Amino acid sequence: MRNLKKLGLALGLWLFATPAFATDLAILHNGFSVRHERREDLGAVTRLYLGVGNSSYVDIATDQIERFEKDLAPPVAPAAVAPLAVAPLSVAPPLKPQNLNEVINTISDRHHIDPDLINSVIHAESGFNPRAVSPKGARGLMQLMPQTASKLGVSNPFDPGANVEGGTRYLTELLERYNFDLVKALAAYNAGPGRVEQYRGVPPYPETIKYITRIVLDLNRRKIANAKLIYKKYEKQKKTSKLAPSKTGSSANPPQIAEHHTSGLAIAPPSPSL
Repeated sequence: MRNLKKLGLALGLWLFATPAFATDLAILHNGFSVRHERREDLGAVTRLYLGVGNSSYVDIATDQIERFEKDLAPPVAPAAVAPLAVAPLSVAPPLKPQNLNEVINTISDRHHIDPDLINSVIHAESGFNPRAVSPKGARGLMQLMPQTASKLGVSNPFDPGANVEGGTRYLTELLERYNFDLVKALAAYNAGPGRVEQYRGVPPYPETIKYITRIVLDLNRRKIANAKLIYKKYEKQKKTSKLAPSKTGSSANPPQIAEHHTSGLAIAPPSPSL
């Protein structure tokens, strides 16, 4: 019996002394941090493994990572030794880029919002990290505050699909509220509608102005890249049609760019003087 007690004590001490999986921190340029066990440099992307295995990981653009440092926070001690058949936490696994694109495209069609705009907002909000948590408590890809997530019916803001659905629905409401004035809608998304009403436009906060400018510039870059890709395909199609005999004798028509609310180029960022 005495040996069993010693064994139980040793096991308990081992459980409490075992560090948590996350031993390092990846500090991102946007101020967020991602705890991880180990990492793998894949060139343009750095893969952060969140556990000891290879099944749980998140891919972060390498240029979004400012530095790495040790996680000095003490591990959280369990309240009691749990049985072996404990169900895992209901945290959604990170989506692969192509799966996230599918989610965004589906949700953008549902709400008639430009998918490039959703991508630009996610880029500015979380750097495409579905587990991002801001110092103020905003969570997930589109950084929903707990109160906002609750109003939108998002029970798990770390679920990428639910987070993007809720964030896009909220962005849609803001666009409709401000007659599809993108700058005002983004200002309200960042600083809150109350501040936009108070200042009758973009609040004079450097953080908010920088936030809007970052999204507008990123959105315009995406539009330019998409336009180049579309017309590159068009030129290739036109060359092919010249080689092949045509029944009508007319060349291929220029491609049409699908229209969404807030789509288009030359969206101006807010004036720094605001």
